[in-house]
Amino acid sequence: MKAAYALLFLLHFCTCGPAPENDGPEDDPHPDPHEQQPDAGIHLTSEQVRNMDIRLGDFTALKLNDYLSATGALGLPPNAYAAVSTRAAGFVHDVRNYVEGDYVRKGATLGYLENVNFIDQQQHLLETRAELEFLRQELERQEQLVAANAGVLKSVQRLRSEVAAKEATLAGITQRLEYVGIRAADVTPANIIDRVTLFAPRSGYITTINVHDGMYVEPSIELMELIDEDHLHLELEVFERDVARVEVGQRVSYRIPALGPQQYEAEVHVIGKVFNPENKTVRVHAHLRGEQPPFVEGRFAEARIWLDDQTVAALPEAAVVREGETSYVYAAPATAQEDEITFTRLMVNPGTTDDGFTAVRLIDSLPAGMRIVTQGAYFVYAQSQVGNMEHEH
Repeated sequence: MKAAYALLFLLHFCTCGPAPENDGPEDDPHPDPHEQQPDAGIHLTSEQVRNMDIRLGDFTALKLNDYLSATGALGLPPNAYAAVSTRAAGFVHDVRNYVEGDYVRKGATLGYLENVNFIDQQQHLLETRAELEFLRQELERQEQLVAANAGVLKSVQRLRSEVAAKEATLAGITQRLEYVGIRAADVTPANIIDRVTLFAPRSGYITTINVHDGMYVEPSIELMELIDEDHLHLELEVFERDVARVEVGQRVSYRIPALGPQQYEAEVHVIGKVFNPENKTVRVHAHLRGEQPPFVEGRFAEARIWLDDQTVAALPEAAVVREGETSYVYAAPATAQEDEITFTRLMVNPGTTDDGFTAVRLIDSLPAGMRIVTQGAYFVYAQSQVGNMEHEH
């Protein structure tokens, strides 16, 4: 910037001559509508262009490690979420002192569910077992009698039917008990229980808790929600004009502004097929690689999708003038017909810089018959600032 101020000072003396005589008022209350305004262009004489060694040129096709800028958020696929609920109605007791954000491992005890119906189901299991045992013994006895021609075949057939029906009943009771968390093989008259343990169905972080001691719950009520970070990914929004340059496997570098400047790595995995008409973007799904940032659902991310070894339109680094968040280049007619040359400012979107060249995409179109200032752009910029100051005074 010191060099720019020096140029301003130099150009001010190069372009300012004696003040023209003016017998009228200092401020013209009726300005000429055709009079040049500050944004009408930057004007330099041919002599000034030669003295400042300002040169015109064209874009150069170079292979640079260019990138596309994109924004998005950290996300998880649907199978990364797990709702914790009970498999039967009952009252919840002895809920562990977890809070949102805690990490739990698969199988960890979350609390207990009590229901008197559990006692009835176990009692029914034991009774069915005893009845089945009796029927099997009776069937065996009747089969022996029939074999000795001392029994009735019809009785054997009836008993076989009753045994099959009782086996089906026992199987159903067993499955219902196993479903709610009671191991049927362990049920005896001495250890009938009225509660079952609520286990974490998977490892993950707790995002919501909707349960407390003494609460009556049903299977439709979600007690907790767990998320598994193993499949954390990056969902990016890429502009329609750029999505054709995105390919599966391309490297992605990203950062989470809320966490500071640290960069993380990812890789393009899926390119969406749905166009968002509101912001004119297509969603790109990237898998994270290496170290990952702490997960907070929906956390904003800034990313660069790297276009390895791509041929891009580039200009010398000095041709791109940066002013705050804005970047632009200057253009002038390819052949000067008059002593005064008019330069036009064009907004651009600069990309990566490599070996003295910067990848550039024009935002304003290049007028026909004009070429880009490839050398001396900051002299033109300085002259524009002198022009602005003269208009202000």
